[in-house]
Amino acid sequence: MNGLSVRLQQVARQIPAGATVLDVGCSDGQLLAHLRDSKGVDGRGIELDPERVARAVGRGLSVVQGDATHDLAAFPDQSVDYAILSETLQAMDAPRKVLAELVRIGRRAVVAFPNFGHWRVRADLVLKGRMPVTRTLPVSWYETENIHFCTIDDFRALADDMALRIEAQAFLSGEQPISAWPNLRADHALFILSR
Repeated sequence: MNGLSVRLQQVARQIPAGATVLDVGCSDGQLLAHLRDSKGVDGRGIELDPERVARAVGRGLSVVQGDATHDLAAFPDQSVDYAILSETLQAMDAPRKVLAELVRIGRRAVVAFPNFGHWRVRADLVLKGRMPVTRTLPVSWYETENIHFCTIDDFRALADDMALRIEAQAFLSGEQPISAWPNLRADHALFILSR
């Protein structure tokens, strides 16, 4: 699907043609460009890294440099159909605050993140006593951008605590969709949320 990773493909499938989108932590705009080109999506992005912003703008995208923890407050209520946070939740300073902003800005929020409850992560911690380095978490703990390690069950509890409605959910193990025991078996999770 246009060079997108399986994880970004999973996110892209959630967005209908012609939707309006805000991609928070949009990196170099690969997902936004795909949604624009394949689905006619009217997309905007916000990204912390100025080099990634420049690459996204170079793709002809409307992307601004900003910090989601502080700068999402500038976006109007219900101003887009979908607010996307893909592979970024665990790197946020204030995940709860960012989630609240997502469901305020978007009619729906699509949130995708690595599951730190995956059995390989648990096995490395139990058997080796060390933070894992895996295919989905490819760098050592001191090099990672991840600051809030979250499992699928942690995320569900947070959504419940924030009175957010989980409209849909999907899980991957590697590149394969799974449904049974996702907190243990999935290395990646996706949720669609609303108020």
